[in-house]
Amino acid sequence: MRRTTGIHHVTSVAGTAQGNVDFYTGGLGLRLVKRTVNFDDPGTWHLYYGDRSGSPGTLITFFPWQGIPGGRPGVGETAATAYAVPVRALENWADSLGVEREPTERFGDPVLSLRDTDGSSIEIVGEDPSSGEDPSPDAEAGIRGFHSVTLAVAQPDPTARLLTGILGYESIGEENGRLRFAVPGPGPGRIVDLVRPEDSVAARLGSGSVHHVAFRARDDEEQAGFREELRGAGIDVTPVRDRQYFHSIYFREPGGVLFEIATDPPGMLIDEPLETLGTELQLPPWYESARERIEAALPPIETTA
Repeated sequence: MRRTTGIHHVTSVAGTAQGNVDFYTGGLGLRLVKRTVNFDDPGTWHLYYGDRSGSPGTLITFFPWQGIPGGRPGVGETAATAYAVPVRALENWADSLGVEREPTERFGDPVLSLRDTDGSSIEIVGEDPSSGEDPSPDAEAGIRGFHSVTLAVAQPDPTARLLTGILGYESIGEENGRLRFAVPGPGPGRIVDLVRPEDSVAARLGSGSVHHVAFRARDDEEQAGFREELRGAGIDVTPVRDRQYFHSIYFREPGGVLFEIATDPPGMLIDEPLETLGTELQLPPWYESARERIEAALPPIETTA
């Protein structure tokens, strides 16, 4: 059976680029691993944050659309993005992020809930060290990568069938109406939760919204297999799109959430070395001739690193 190995990346919408950089590098301690542009809107930054090398399973990316109104929470969206940290470090994380309330418990793990600069829902989950691999073993208290995403859908069953039937997830539990699915094995980002909000209003994309969640394919061949299965199930899926650092296909799952399946290769190091990753604007070949114009249109950003 074909099976994704988990979350590849999450892409969200921000209102300002500098506030976004400050929160994800300064607040969460992630590395800005790529400065590029939205390939469909090259006048806008596309900023990538992750571990030191920008590994799949650690990547959160943003389109900072200056002045975009705030999004409306609702069904048909990724409602929360969760990171995993060692459980022993959770109190320090609460202090550093200014989270004053006690963590809640979910499936036996403590969870801190907060909002980023634009109001996007971020969770920090304390995990026992035995529950997964740490992609950054030298950072004892740091973020290991994604823990999970939470999808808000009006009818969970069709979404659950897609997760288990095509992507290869397994149902592993239910708690207070929250359904949990996971792919087996170690590593970050292997959990997806489904919730059914009491208010079934449709989500509206805006600042603070998650644009899409991407799942991993090992290579182009596996991605092609997923695409064939999706089409066979009657799901409208895009052709393969070259995103420079991975190849992508997109589709709406039955609950309305925008999904992507992205290949692990070629990765973040294709156009700049590890030591200087994320320090300069990187453009795909088809935009290089417009570099001067594109650079002039992008708002300046600074990092403290």
